[in-house]
Amino acid sequence: MLPVDTIPENSIRKVRDCIFSVAYPTPFISRVLLVAVSKDVLEGILDLDVSVKETDDFLQLVSGGKVVLGSIPLAHRYGGHQFGSWAGQLGDGRAHLLGVYTNRYGERWELQLKGSGKTPYSRYSTVNSHRQKFDVFSTYFKTEDKIVQTHLFSVEMVMEELCFAPLCENFCAVRPCTTLEFLQAEQLGAIVLRVAQSWFRIGSLEILAHSGELDLQRTLLDFVIREHFPSVNMNDSNRYLDFFSRVVLETANLIALWMSVGFAHGVCNTDNFSLLSITIDYGPFGFMESYDPNFVPNTSDDERRYKIGNQANVGMFNLNKLLQALKPVLDRRQKQLAFQILEGYSEHYYTRFTELFRAKLGLLGESEDDNYLIAFLLKLMEDTKADFTMAFRHLSEITQDQLKELRIPQEFWALQDLAKHKFFSDWITIYLLRLGRNRGDSDSTRRKRMTAVNPRYILRNWMAESAIQKAKMNDFSEIHLLQEVLQHPFQRQAAAEKAGYSLRPPSWAKDLKVSCSS
Repeated sequence: MLPVDTIPENSIRKVRDCIFSVAYPTPFISRVLLVAVSKDVLEGILDLDVSVKETDDFLQLVSGGKVVLGSIPLAHRYGGHQFGSWAGQLGDGRAHLLGVYTNRYGERWELQLKGSGKTPYSRYSTVNSHRQKFDVFSTYFKTEDKIVQTHLFSVEMVMEELCFAPLCENFCAVRPCTTLEFLQAEQLGAIVLRVAQSWFRIGSLEILAHSGELDLQRTLLDFVIREHFPSVNMNDSNRYLDFFSRVVLETANLIALWMSVGFAHGVCNTDNFSLLSITIDYGPFGFMESYDPNFVPNTSDDERRYKIGNQANVGMFNLNKLLQALKPVLDRRQKQLAFQILEGYSEHYYTRFTELFRAKLGLLGESEDDNYLIAFLLKLMEDTKADFTMAFRHLSEITQDQLKELRIPQEFWALQDLAKHKFFSDWITIYLLRLGRNRGDSDSTRRKRMTAVNPRYILRNWMAESAIQKAKMNDFSEIHLLQEVLQHPFQRQAAAEKAGYSLRPPSWAKDLKVSCSS
């Protein structure tokens, strides 16, 4: 058992000598609506029939109205480096861990409400009076002349349907049932019930190291290793070193996977980086549309610290902070070895990055010129502002004969943009020569292989904004459509095509931006 705060009051304060504090969710003061439910999570992870979503008990549980008999909701204590600076105690300021469920496959899943009320770790600025001090968590889309409020479920819920990278899974979302006038006049809360194998993050260890609570840090480390790193020998004196080595490798793999689909984590603080290297708490995230290494999904990031071209470096920064937190429990030799492990992060990252982009281009085997071929293409994309997702997808769908003749059909609009570059034909020549070295390959096999790794659909800001505008009128149809489409982003879908999800983004969407607003 991990220690729990001995002070029972749910008051905002400095907390010590524990991993969790007891904190109960704050129910909505008005009737709530069930916005969306993930059928895959319901049936595949939680072993429940989809019909359970129709029951009042279910609605009460996922909205924080009641807890399972015998369970004690907890808020996790952690700290973190935010935008490069130590921020001290942070913790679950608006989240409640409801419990742990082990399913029929023996998988352990932690159920957490997000947006569910005050805890000892709440920040004073987030308290909202009309919710009886309920911490509102909303996301805003900015246009040039106004700010339009959205709800967490509208963005984060559908994001979880993407299967590009390991993610926490958002199970379902609710919001208060209100009139349109109230929607326009007040900030609205929304609650998401999400599941992950663990919510421990780098900041979970940092807070203990900064507070000098080393015995507690060892306790937490041993718990995390025992529960989530079975390949690490608990009886080995080097277990913390082995643990760090695995986190370094998996973090490099994760960020390379983000990059392969143009995903940018909006707030790469150490309190948002999982010890299990899964994507959590990504804040105002974004998928890069026109290829731009300086793409920043979060307009609150004034210094562009978390631009997509810097996320691999930020991963290194965060892992270095994890190493600093581990130093008190490592001996001198282990510290030296840990530093060498950290130095290997860049090689891990670039190796995985190259593997993923080889697959995106349909290349088999390895060639010493592959890095040049990849870099050449990305430079063409940058110069022409070609759409990252659709350029790779169109390369997956076009035939080699069409490429040889530089005959780009109208439907391949991203490739047409790319073809405007004066060096496009040079790149095509090199690319076709490289494809010719794919032994035993055929063009149809190449296209099938590439469409399996290059998505046709991503969650673009304009798609989320369209769903948001409908949701404000209690029309959740596009949220449900996005859920359905993004469960299978690599497959062409009639409903998605009809909605224009693979077309050039509409001109009205070019000024849509996302910012922190919690």
